[in-house]
Amino acid sequence: MRVLQFPLELSALVLLSLAVGSCAHKEPKSEHEIEVQRALQAAAYHCAPAVESFTAQRKQAWAQKVLGGVPGYQQLFEAHSYEDLQQTLSGGGDDAEDKTIMGCTPISETHIQNNTCVLAPEVTEGPYYHTEGHLIRQNIAELQDGLLLMLDIGVIDVETCKPLPNVLVDIWQANATGHYAGHPLPHPHLANENPQVGGQRSGLLSAFPRTVFEETWLRGAWPTDRNGVAQFTTIFPGYYTGRATHVHTKVFPEWSVLPNGTFKSGRLSHTGQFFFEDDINIVVDKMHPYTENPIRDSRGRTRNWRDSLNIFEDSHGPEGKYNPVFKLHLLGGVVSQGLVGYITMGVNASASYDNFWKG
Repeated sequence: MRVLQFPLELSALVLLSLAVGSCAHKEPKSEHEIEVQRALQAAAYHCAPAVESFTAQRKQAWAQKVLGGVPGYQQLFEAHSYEDLQQTLSGGGDDAEDKTIMGCTPISETHIQNNTCVLAPEVTEGPYYHTEGHLIRQNIAELQDGLLLMLDIGVIDVETCKPLPNVLVDIWQANATGHYAGHPLPHPHLANENPQVGGQRSGLLSAFPRTVFEETWLRGAWPTDRNGVAQFTTIFPGYYTGRATHVHTKVFPEWSVLPNGTFKSGRLSHTGQFFFEDDINIVVDKMHPYTENPIRDSRGRTRNWRDSLNIFEDSHGPEGKYNPVFKLHLLGGVVSQGLVGYITMGVNASASYDNFWKG
């Protein structure tokens, strides 16, 4: 993979993000903060050809897994899921692959900008992170029922455009009915609380307290492999009032394994949230057990564009050029057989953030 070099002034601005690293959910306001965000944004886009190649290689690996198990029946699967890999898989050769993956035509650039998911801005982690007890595992579903979702999460360093091996990707999410492990019920005195009306917190309820400390479902972490990829098995997340459907993530370049299979976190270089297109959210809403969501027929789901705290919009960066939305493909011939989602995080590997919720 060709390594792209930054101008010195751009690299310097990226490194300056250390100075504002303690503000995880903060819209840049000063000229300095805006320039840091723009530098990260430019760096992520500067890495776009590398990211496109990175993602294509990961898709090819999944295609071989999905299609390789059913010889002679490839035509039963979604025709468009791997069409951009058709030439490579049929033996098009290195030149053909380079033209498909690394082409710098306007079409290719548009494809990169719109469809290669690069997540870079820092946003709030939310109130349901557990600083201890996240197991190091790839299958985080445990006994939670829902639509199979395989996640393919790539991590690149925006300072070098190179994939980052052996960084720990920590994720957590709600189950099909919109609850987080350990947080089943509201505070007793808030049992009849109504969502906030208007304002930045519109639609939100007070955070549910942690009362079941042994629950660990839909929480877990896994290190990226030598190619900078961490893969997870989970279920499609449910929704709760005020928030668009999302998956939380943190990235730790420094971490250590504990005897109980969890980890002790060191330096934190990224806090973010992943999202899904509203079209697929609506399809999943009609499937069991998502139909059992207690607010389905009352408050209903919050669309991405109405996400409280402006998190969905903030995840696009100050100029709206990041893409925090998973690129999804069918694992089989129909939605109910499951989905695989790709996203690449462009992170500043030298950054250091506080590992606690700032509200």
